[in-house]
Amino acid sequence: MTDPKKLAIKDFVYELPDERIAKFPLPERDQSKLLQYHQGQISDHTFTDLPQLLPSHTLLVFNDTKVVQARLLMQKETGGIVEIFCLEPVAPHREVQLAMQQTGSSTWKCLVGNNKRWKRGPVKLQFEGGELQAEREAQQEGHFLIRFTWTPADLTFAEVLEQCGKLPLPPYLNRELTAEDHTRYQTIYANQQGAVAVPTAGLHFTDRVMEQLKLQSIDTAYLTLHVGAGTFKPVKADTMEAHEMHAEQLFISKAFLEKLLQHLGNPVIPVGTTSMRSLESLYWLGFKVWQQPNLPVQELHVTQWQAYESTELPTAEEVLTALLKYMEQQNTDYLHASTQIIIAPGYTFRICNGLVTNFHQPESTLLLLVSALIGENWRKVYQHAMENDYRFLSYGDSSLLLP
Repeated sequence: MTDPKKLAIKDFVYELPDERIAKFPLPERDQSKLLQYHQGQISDHTFTDLPQLLPSHTLLVFNDTKVVQARLLMQKETGGIVEIFCLEPVAPHREVQLAMQQTGSSTWKCLVGNNKRWKRGPVKLQFEGGELQAEREAQQEGHFLIRFTWTPADLTFAEVLEQCGKLPLPPYLNRELTAEDHTRYQTIYANQQGAVAVPTAGLHFTDRVMEQLKLQSIDTAYLTLHVGAGTFKPVKADTMEAHEMHAEQLFISKAFLEKLLQHLGNPVIPVGTTSMRSLESLYWLGFKVWQQPNLPVQELHVTQWQAYESTELPTAEEVLTALLKYMEQQNTDYLHASTQIIIAPGYTFRICNGLVTNFHQPESTLLLLVSALIGENWRKVYQHAMENDYRFLSYGDSSLLLP
C-alpha cells in the first residue's frame, strides 16, 4: 500500500497552459462537456447526459454551501484602501452558521492585503444606511484576528457582507469580478452561507438536469461543508507529510444520515471533492463515536492522517448507526464537526463509489484525491481532456469518474 505521507507532490504535475483555464462561465451551465471515465474507458459527453450515465439507484450527494461576499475593501482615515478577506469566525461563535447570524460585532480570522500601509486605528466601509468598521486584534501565523463592528447593530453579519462585500473569485482567474459572477459563481441549490469558494462541480447543474435525475430515479441528498480559502492552498512541501491540510466546517442533518444508511449497498456518488471529503469524514467521525460513545462534541474532528492510522475497521453501516445514536444521545437533529481529512493514493474509500468533479490544478490536494479514486489513470483522463479541448478549473468542464 502507498504511504500517503511519503507521496511527492512533483509526481502530480501536468502541463496546464493559461489559455486552457476557463476564465468565464459558458452561456448555459449544463452545456459544458462531460468526460466519463468508467472502469478504465473514457468517453465524451455533454453535462445534460449525466442522469443517463449515472448507475441506477445512485444517491447523488450535493454540498449546498453558499459563497459569501468575503472580500472587503476598507478605507483608512488617509483615504488608502486595505483589503480584508474573511476566512473563518473566531468569536463569539466559531460555527459559521451562527457567526453569519451574529449582530453588532464579530471577530474573524482574516487575510489582510496592504497591511504594512495600515499603521493604526480602525478602517471603515460605508454602505447604504450603515457603516462597517474593522480593527486588528492580533497577528497570528499567516493571518490576523479582525474585530468587526457595524451600524445599524441589528443587521446580521450576513446582511452586512451582502451589502458591502465582494465575491472572492479564485486567484487563478486573474480578472475583475463581473455582474454575471454573482449568479454564476454559485450553485443553483446554494443555501447555507459560509463558503469563500464555490464547490465547483455543482456549477453545471440546472433545473433541467435536476428534473432528469428525478425521471431516472436518481435520489439526491444535501450536506454542508463550508469551503475555505485553503482549497486554493498550493502544496509547497516536497512530500505530503509536511503539508498541513486546512480544516473546514461540516454540517449534517439526522435526515441526511438516515437516507445515507438506507442507500448503503447502492452507489453513493458525491458531486465535487468537498462532498466526497464530507462523506468520507462521516465514516471517521462515526468511527470515533463507535469507539467512544460519550465523545465530547468539541472533539468531533477528523485529523489529516486519522484515516491511515487504524486497522480492523467496522462497516460503514456500524459507524453511521453509531453516529445516529450519538445524535439521539445529544438530543440534536444536526451534527456540527470539522475535518482536515486528506484523501490521497493509499486511501480506502468507505462510503463513496464514484465522483462528479471538474479538472483541478497541477500539484494540488484535489488531484491527489482524484488519483486516490482512479489510480494512475488520472494521467490518461487529464491527457484526454487536454487533447479534446476541455476547459479547466472552476468555470471549466466536468467529469464523471466511476472506478
